[in-house]
Amino acid sequence: MIYLFFAAATAFMFVAIAGNFVIPLLSYLKFGQTVRQDGPKRHLKKMGTPTMGGIMIIPAIIITAVIFSGINKASNLAVIATTGFGLVGFLDDYIKVVKKRSLGLRASQKILMQLVLAIILTLYAYMIYPGDSQVYIPFFEKAVDLGLFYIPFNVFIILGVVNSVNLTDGLDGLVSGIMLIISFFYTLIGLFFGIHEILFFSAAISGATLGFLLYNHYPAKVFMGDTGSLGLGGALAFLALSTKTQFYLLFFGFILVVETLSVIIQVLYFRATGKRIFKMAPLHHHFELCGLSEVKVVLLFWIIALISCFIGYYIFNLSFS
Repeated sequence: MIYLFFAAATAFMFVAIAGNFVIPLLSYLKFGQTVRQDGPKRHLKKMGTPTMGGIMIIPAIIITAVIFSGINKASNLAVIATTGFGLVGFLDDYIKVVKKRSLGLRASQKILMQLVLAIILTLYAYMIYPGDSQVYIPFFEKAVDLGLFYIPFNVFIILGVVNSVNLTDGLDGLVSGIMLIISFFYTLIGLFFGIHEILFFSAAISGATLGFLLYNHYPAKVFMGDTGSLGLGGALAFLALSTKTQFYLLFFGFILVVETLSVIIQVLYFRATGKRIFKMAPLHHHFELCGLSEVKVVLLFWIIALISCFIGYYIFNLSFS
């Protein structure tokens, strides 16, 4: 247990110290955030706040995990997932802030890159765990073998997780806090299964996101950008993939699922009727436009994430008792 604390503390210190150098550098390079004009008006004051803070988070997670769990097949999978999607996010951020193209990568380009990465990750996982195409389903102790359906299923899960984290990243400290909560519970799952790679990797995520919150809490001094949100999405996808708990993401990632569904529902309903169900999607912006302060929305979503993770972990223990 003491090593888990050291792992989390290492990642925390990495980000906490790096922030003193990286944030001024991002400001000097004018890597500032672009704010949507159709969003909450209070967000306009965030224009120009340094972004791409994910360049502090991703290295902290990877370096810490490798130091404490070593280099092996599982840690390689973690590195590919986190770094790969982080690089896609970095490219997207780079185009936005340096090339001054507000939308960054075209949707088709981003989806194609993510799809290729998801397929690579799934095939690599299938290769290092030969013949293991099982997943755990809540309330059932025995895993279910998906057979060949395992590959498209995991590709879908990876893409869904990565993009849901990305969509949720819209308020100061929101994703940082949510990922801190989720990764803590995945540390408990790692303890249950005795998987060292999961233990130290999830502990590193907890430490890195807590360190980032020093600078990302309201009012944020830096945003993680797509570099951070996509990278963290890849990290979460790895945790689910490696523990066979993809279906448990309905609980551990409940708030991420709700945020994603709000966007899907908004788009489909608008196309069908020309009207909107929510004042703005993702859902956190709807609550803001209803009058809740940004801090209250973030705290509300953190509490929901904490409760849903408790429920998920309770069901997990119930299933294996």
